Amino acid sequence: MTRPVRTWRRASIPAVAGGLAFWAANFAISLTPIAAEYRAALSIAYVPMLLEAMFGGMVLGFGVSYSLVRFYDRLPTQSPVLKSLLLSLTALVAVTALVEVPAKLLTPTPDAWRYFLIAALFNVIRIAALGVVIGLLYGRLYGPARE
Repeated sequence: MTRPVRTWRRASIPAVAGGLAFWAANFAISLTPIAAEYRAALSIAYVPMLLEAMFGGMVLGFGVSYSLVRFYDRLPTQSPVLKSLLLSLTALVAVTALVEVPAKLLTPTPDAWRYFLIAALFNVIRIAALGVVIGLLYGRLYGPARE
């Protein structure tokens, strides 16, 4: 019982920081004209979108951070940032396959492929920011070597 509690404690600080980085990247993206066009085309309200990004970033942050702490020694490379980016890439593939493909390609939108590619690019930026921050903070807090 001690190991899961310790794992969640070690994962919580990088997870929250990663979620905030995800949200900050989302906020920066949301200020661009292409994001405004994307929101208008898909009828996405601005404030709820920001709240959903905060929630989604925290969920992804906890998933990536917990996986990093739990499987640190099993991941290739020595750098915590690269390990975190590898886990973030896995999350990106899952989010794209499970959320973006059905949402964009199965709806009757005239430019479905265009909006799918825009959403994929936004997710690459947001999830990469999440992975970098989690890896940097993990390396700063716990060092590249395990205890």
